[in-house]
Amino acid sequence: MKATDYFDQFSIRYKPYKGDSWCYEDGCVYRGLQLLFEASGDERWRHHLHRLADAQISADGTLAGYKPSEYNIDHILAGRILFPLAAETGDARYLAAANHLAGQLRTHPRIAAGNYWHKQRYPQQVWLDGLYMGLPFQIEYAQVTGRTELVDDALRQFSSALSLTADAGGLYVHGYDDSRSQRWADPATGQSPAIWARAVGWLAMALVDALVILPDDDATAPLRERARRLLAGIVARQTEAGLWMQVLDNPTLAGNYEETSASAMFAYALLRAARLGLLKGEEADAAVSAGRRALKALLETRLKVDEEGVTRLTGIVHVAGLGGFEGNYRDGSPGYYLTEPVVSDDAKGVGPLMMAYAEGLLLR
Repeated sequence: MKATDYFDQFSIRYKPYKGDSWCYEDGCVYRGLQLLFEASGDERWRHHLHRLADAQISADGTLAGYKPSEYNIDHILAGRILFPLAAETGDARYLAAANHLAGQLRTHPRIAAGNYWHKQRYPQQVWLDGLYMGLPFQIEYAQVTGRTELVDDALRQFSSALSLTADAGGLYVHGYDDSRSQRWADPATGQSPAIWARAVGWLAMALVDALVILPDDDATAPLRERARRLLAGIVARQTEAGLWMQVLDNPTLAGNYEETSASAMFAYALLRAARLGLLKGEEADAAVSAGRRALKALLETRLKVDEEGVTRLTGIVHVAGLGGFEGNYRDGSPGYYLTEPVVSDDAKGVGPLMMAYAEGLLLR
């Protein structure tokens, strides 16, 4: 089956991830559909996007099931789709919805260094996931509204988060606990103990998406250099099969496996960084080669027909996190990341694959 036919069929059968409530998982699919439309001009992607997203956005911009008082940074991500929808249609509800989300960020709790808490129920914690969930939206909102101070704040948050989560090998751990109260947190550094590939994938996409829409100037130069080093480290860790391991820095760990969603995220970040000039010269060539190789491997080995004759994207870790509640406490160890279920057709894998495919189209 062609990739575009799979994406079309997936979108037809896709149901809102959390019972029609506004959520980041749907946002992954929405962004994938938007980028497919921008890359190809194929109206079916815009049709799917409007059919799915418009049902969650009321006439006054209220978002289905969204409660700002939860202070969940995940809820911000899907808001990125509001800006192209507003530009396309002129419908005021889209920017009204963006204003609701920006309102959450105005009062969202922060650690002492200025970074948003991941969630109110995860106080004083910064996860790499949250950088993708909140900061590209904040930058895009700032550009639409002219609030340049929000760009400065986002750049400071990126810089601080990278410093707080950097490991000795040039990668970044999943999370940081400013309070040092979590069992997963190193008492000296506050860092979680492992390098989870999808967390690094969220980070790579966040850095690339932010930097390619910002000026290449003194304000962004340090972050650009960090992003280039990260992307080089990702290229260096690609497996012979063209994918990346679930525990990214420990390929020989017993039970470790090549994981689909992170591989799609890395393919997207590498291809987009090269296409839009974040990487240049030999770095760009290496990124394009690695990104194309990963995209080819995903399409050829991870799209499989199930027993009902339906093509599915396989090999996606369903979820992984840090901490939680007694009886289901996630200790963040390397071995923990190998215990979570592996599923098919999860939005966190399909959405990034759509994005990577769109970048591949534009690089032809």
